[in-house]
Amino acid sequence: MDEGSRWHRFDSAEAVAQAAAARIFSAAQESIAERGLFRVVLAGGSTPKATYALLRDMPAQWDAWSIYFGDERCLPPAHPERNSVMAREAWLAHVPIPAEQVFEIPAELGPEPAAQRYAPVVDGAVPFDLVLLGMGEDGHTASLFPGRPLDDSALVAAVFDAPKPPAERVSLGLGALNASHEVLILVTGEGKREAVRRWRACEDLPVARVHGLEGADVYVDTAAWPEA
Repeated sequence: MDEGSRWHRFDSAEAVAQAAAARIFSAAQESIAERGLFRVVLAGGSTPKATYALLRDMPAQWDAWSIYFGDERCLPPAHPERNSVMAREAWLAHVPIPAEQVFEIPAELGPEPAAQRYAPVVDGAVPFDLVLLGMGEDGHTASLFPGRPLDDSALVAAVFDAPKPPAERVSLGLGALNASHEVLILVTGEGKREAVRRWRACEDLPVARVHGLEGADVYVDTAAWPEA
């Protein structure tokens, strides 16, 4: 069994989203009290989207939040399949986080130019206070996919051969994802069950390589739990 992650099981994807929103809000309060700001990395996906919809109604000190993204598809800035567009529509457009504190990945430039542009932004932000991630059915996280070389020190990676479209993406690397005080990974749905089993059996999946500075917390619903 994977010993580097702390597993938390919930009855439903909705319960995962609720617990994640509460955890992010609590982490923000603690970080702002200690350091005067909260630097959070966002994920794409349906459960993070539900989490963002819950966050928008919370009484947060929004002007102390800085927003970064774990990965982005190389699509036009307003394309509905971009993670930044989803986060903006579900949450960011509804709260007063200053625009200059939302750091979108300029993925429309293409993988290499965008990665080069985003790397100094990330370098200036680490260690993050919280990294939020999901997991795909193949065990990928952000846009770090199985069967591709992973550099433990990379801050930002240009991705040209993602096995799901679009093939071209930009992703935070393990060097950035693991430079975080907290890592929260959300896993929901029956389609993720086999990947969870493989992860807990200590297979070398990309998601299993993300542990932050103090270990990762995994919020998983019953549908994704392999013994369910």
